[in-house]
Amino acid sequence: MSNMWSATSDRKDSATREAHSCHVSRVTCRPPAFTLIEIMIVVALLGLIAAMGVPSILQTLRKDGMRKAVSDVEDVCAEARTRAILQNQKTAVIFHPQERQFGVEGAAGGINASSGRVTSATLPAGVEFAMLDINLQDYGASEWARVFFYPDGTSDEMTLVLHSSDDWRKITLEFATGLATVSDVNQ
Repeated sequence: MSNMWSATSDRKDSATREAHSCHVSRVTCRPPAFTLIEIMIVVALLGLIAAMGVPSILQTLRKDGMRKAVSDVEDVCAEARTRAILQNQKTAVIFHPQERQFGVEGAAGGINASSGRVTSATLPAGVEFAMLDINLQDYGASEWARVFFYPDGTSDEMTLVLHSSDDWRKITLEFATGLATVSDVNQ
């Protein structure tokens, strides 16, 4: 029986020594962790990935050239349609093809504070009106042209083509809904 007691005692002593050595010498019994070099490698990889992605994100957010022109035309048409419906009166967008300008008739210009939409604009440098048809009549060479939006949400029919070096965009205004649709010229 003393043998059993000594075996149990030896096991307890061994366990006590291991536990004691872990508490005394923390070098041998550390919990798993990352080293400084591993953390630096991960941070460097994240920085590299961010550096590759940021320029494309900024280019997407920045409006210039054709994208700005198309966005401005859409905003001006949407603002005129909204005013016609809310004020229950016919509203017009006036285009000045030779001056490359357009805007909601009677608007002070710039951006509507309540909607955030552009109310008048000038085409960016390098972008031109290639075609302006309103109700199937060509106004591209005219001094000015007017597209009407009505209180019931309808509008005159319009096809506008914008041209910039090798980029062509067609903006059509559906008369039944008064909404602008952008597409490539081939469509």
